[in-house]
Amino acid sequence: MLARPNRLTRGADYRAVVRRGRRCAATHTVTYVISSDEQRAVRVGFIVSKQVGSAVVRNTVRRRLKAVCAEALHTLRPGSDIVIRALPGSADAPFDALRAEVSRCLARRAA
Repeated sequence: MLARPNRLTRGADYRAVVRRGRRCAATHTVTYVISSDEQRAVRVGFIVSKQVGSAVVRNTVRRRLKAVCAEALHTLRPGSDIVIRALPGSADAPFDALRAEVSRCLARRAA
């Protein structure tokens, strides 16, 4: 689970990251990253639409993505804002595939 300071909570923050952030597309996810020079915690948000599946499936995908981000938090640049959009195929993807995709994108964009 991500601590409160590590979560994006406002819609305006999500929109800013998706519109102005650098994008990294993968098979099951799209990752958007904005880095700033502020000395604050990394903030992460998730977008999992109804196209991914039922509420149970969407929550499972969100929990898996949160676990991947929690593992990678210590490697990310402070002040970064990250939004991860789950694509419909993410529901059937193995955890290792999601971890590899997200880790690769975060290493390229937010490290």
